[in-house]
Parts: sequence; C-alpha cells; structure tokens
Amino acid sequence: MQRLDRQYVNGKIVPSHGTDTYVVSSAITGEQIAEGVLGDAQDANDAVAAAKAALPVWSALPLEQRRAYLDRLADAFLGRRDEMVANLVEEFGTSLMAATFIVNQSADWFRDARDLVTEETFTHKLGPATVHKVPAGVAVLITPWNGASWFIAMKASLALAAGCTVVIKPSERGMFQAQPVLDAIADADLPPGVINVVFGKGDPVGNTLTAHPDVAKISLTGSTATGKVIARNAVDTMKRVTLELGGKSPMIILDDADTAHAVGFAIGVGMFNNSQACIAGTRILIPRSREDEFKTALAAAVQSLPIGDPRDEGTVIGPVLDHDQYERVQSYILTGIEEGGVVLAGGLGHPDGFERGNYVRPTLIATTNDKRIAQEEIFGPVLAVITYDNDDDAVTIANDSTYGLHAYVATADPARGAALARRLQVGRVMVNNMVDSREVPFGGFKQSGLGREFGAYGLEAYLETQAIFAA
Repeated sequence: MQRLDRQYVNGKIVPSHGTDTYVVSSAITGEQIAEGVLGDAQDANDAVAAAKAALPVWSALPLEQRRAYLDRLADAFLGRRDEMVANLVEEFGTSLMAATFIVNQSADWFRDARDLVTEETFTHKLGPATVHKVPAGVAVLITPWNGASWFIAMKASLALAAGCTVVIKPSERGMFQAQPVLDAIADADLPPGVINVVFGKGDPVGNTLTAHPDVAKISLTGSTATGKVIARNAVDTMKRVTLELGGKSPMIILDDADTAHAVGFAIGVGMFNNSQACIAGTRILIPRSREDEFKTALAAAVQSLPIGDPRDEGTVIGPVLDHDQYERVQSYILTGIEEGGVVLAGGLGHPDGFERGNYVRPTLIATTNDKRIAQEEIFGPVLAVITYDNDDDAVTIANDSTYGLHAYVATADPARGAALARRLQVGRVMVNNMVDSREVPFGGFKQSGLGREFGAYGLEAYLETQAIFAA
C-alpha cells in the first residue's frame, strides 16, 4: 500500500512533520488504496516562510521570465497528464471523459495566465499619475477535492502571473489525485519557495495558513461554512480574500422549451461529475402547464443514465468520493422523502449490481423549494424538480436561496432566456447550452462567495493598486 508522506516546500519534496494519517480509498471499490500523512502547523509555517523569502525576487522578475515559468508549468502538467487522469478517476469517481477534460484544461490555465503577463496589465498612465498593479504578497490557495489539478492550476496560474508566491493546501480528501500535481510542480523547477504544497486538515494547517501574519491573500474554493471561518481568520490582518463557495443552482425550463433539448440540458448540467460540482444545476424548475410531460421525460432520462466503472468510456454516472459522501447523499434522499417529496427516479441504496464502492442511484425527487433537498447543497446525483406557475414565479423560486453561484435556462427564444437571466441573483447564467470560457469572470452572489476568478478578473484579485505622482 502506498504511503503518501510528501509535501513540497522551498523547492523540495519533503516528508511531513505531522503524524496524523488519513485513509485514502477508491471511490470505485471503497477499499483503502493509500495512507496519507498529514502536515501540521510546522509544515504550514515552513511553507509560508519559504514563500515570503522568495517573494522579493519573484515579484521583481522580468515579465518575460515569469511567462517562461508559466509555460514550464503548463508543460509539466501535460507531462503528468495520464497519472492525473487515472488518480482523479480512482479517488473521485468522476467519468473518464470528465477527468480528461479537467486535466487537459489544467495545463491551459497556465497558458492563459502567461498571456496576461504584459506591461499593459501592470502599468498605465492616468492623468498626472502612473498607476501600477503590484503583487499582493504571499497567497494561500485552498482547493477542494472535486478536481485537484484544475483548481490548483486555475488559482496558482493567476497568483504567479501577478507576481505573488503561493502556498497551496489541497483538500486532504483529494490527496491521491493531488500527488501527480505535486510532482508536476516539482518537475517545472521554479525558484525555491515560489510555489509550495502542504497537505493537512483545516485544523491545524488551514487555520495556521489563513491566520498567518505574513500571508496577504487567501483564495478558497470550498463550503460556505469553511469560507466563513477563513474570512474570520483573515480579518485581523486585513488579508484579501476570494471565496468561491457553495451553490444550489436553478435549471429553469421555460414553457416554450423543446422537451428533448431541455431535458438533455437539464440532466447534463445536473449530473456531470456525479453532481459533485458547485455549479451543478440541481434544482430543476418546470412550468405547471407542462408539469406531467417534463416530469415523465426527466424521470426517463435519469433512469437511462449509464452507471458503471468510471474508467469505462461509456460510463456517465460513477461513484461518489467516499463512504462519508455516500452516507451524506443517502441522508438527503431520505430527508427528501420524509419531507413529502415524491421519488420519480432512483431512490435509496446502491444501483443494482453496484453494491461495492460508493455508487448512488441517480435520483429525481419532486418537491417544493422550501424543503431541505431544494435548499441545501448535496454534492451527489440527486435532483429536485419544482413546479412554477409563470416566469415571475420561476424567478422568485430561483432567487429564493442563500446561494447565488450559477443558473441555467432552457427556452426556444434565446432573447427571452437572456432577459430572464438578468433577473437572477447569480454570478453566471447559461442559456440553452453549457458553454464555458476561462476568461469570463466566475464567482457568486450572496453566500456563494466573495470576489471573482478567471482571466483578467481573477488576476486583479492578486494585485494591489499603487498610484505614483512624479513631478
């Protein structure tokens, strides 16, 4: 059995100072595949010290050299591509197709960030002053378990492009998939201390990093509860924070929508990554005038989803991350039923033939928006279907959430869909298709977070503004 006792600090792969261990299991079989050794406060402090020491040289590096290092990171990520895909599928349970997309795009983040590193990005004249954009300082990047390479690359690429040095804390629940990412970072051979990786739990590692006086910036993708803890830790030294938190995204099917397209769209955005995604469209809103039609079609689509080993190319629905996640999803299905929801597809327990591992039956439950299953983030293949009376009612229901990260609209009239989208209290809306862009700002309203990521908007989060008047 593998023993994952590796941190990356000050340009070297080193063993952890911590002694706590973590059981790493396969989502596919449920069996232990490795033992992780978690870092402690000393590991966290060592990483910050290394990043602080490296900051003056890295922040002053000629832009051409900074671009070259970002290219090296992209190449290194591509060099570890197969390992990243395999480990992601094994630990996380996402499909081979989704894992391949996640890993391929991970390298792209560094190329995108490289293209932002220009003189115009960092300096411009404004009236009698020269306005400079300068790196915020040491940045702590805390990433989730649902695609380690993607989140690490997305955050680190922009922080490094800005001239910050970084300490990355991947989720301990994603240690296995993060191992080849750590190796790729080492392969890129950046100057010591510029990029550091420390594994550990929120206490002590996360708390040490986010309260550290030498840290200037924190970027988290995680739960809303964790985001609130980090914001409190940051406030004493006024650290800059970017928080991408939870979501309970509405998928609104308007009354003019084509049934086949709308249902395919809804199931696609609701079930990708086995619904283990913050932007998953897990609340499906359907018009009362076509209620029976859409419920029947949605149920049939959920029941027909190919369940299987995520390593097989034909699999759409694989297992969830681990046994704890499986039990969490089961508890939500049970709560949905106990609160009066009607199971239209799926239900409690494992799918037939998949009793081993963390497989969940893809589930569709008819309910109302006030129930827990419609209000709380589940992170598993459970969709709530909610009936609305008219467009105004649909908007009211969609906005009746503590979250505001993402939304989707299906309609025969894109102009109508875009007009309705403007009324939704969310950071992003996709009308009729799931088309992403790495340059378009990403982030949420309300308790889905603070700030924006991606592209030039994300780069700004790692920069401070300085105006110089020189007569």
